Amino acid sequence: MLRLADYDIVFQEVPDETTLALNLSECPHHCPGCHSPQLATSLGEELTLPILDNLLATYPYVTCVAMMGGDNDLDSVLKVAGAIRLRKKKVAWYTGLTELPIDWPIDQFDFIKVGPYVEALGGLKSPTTNQRFYRIVDGKMEDCTALFQTK
Repeated sequence: MLRLADYDIVFQEVPDETTLALNLSECPHHCPGCHSPQLATSLGEELTLPILDNLLATYPYVTCVAMMGGDNDLDSVLKVAGAIRLRKKKVAWYTGLTELPIDWPIDQFDFIKVGPYVEALGGLKSPTTNQRFYRIVDGKMEDCTALFQTK
């Protein structure tokens, strides 16, 4: 089960998209220095399809829905990704996993951010980050991390 702690409309997490960011709790990674440590606890309510539909009806202008976390229940991440696709929105997933599971169906996503937060390396804006942001094009992962880094 995915637990929706909160959500926001964001413009930086997915380049060139108006994104509904779903902040999911019960993160198993507990990264030191995490900017949202409260998401390691069990917060919020179960993310159901009626809740997703209500959010999309409230914010019809979003072009993308990003699941921020959900690493505690990968089957539910795939289920929600499929539901988002059926609703004609792009799908992003921010995961703290070091790498995707074997045979992970990347074609269910338009964008995937991979990597735990390592405070000494910084987040996506840092040129030394361990995190990678990918755009999925024709079943392949294109590294677009540089889009977050100012020159």
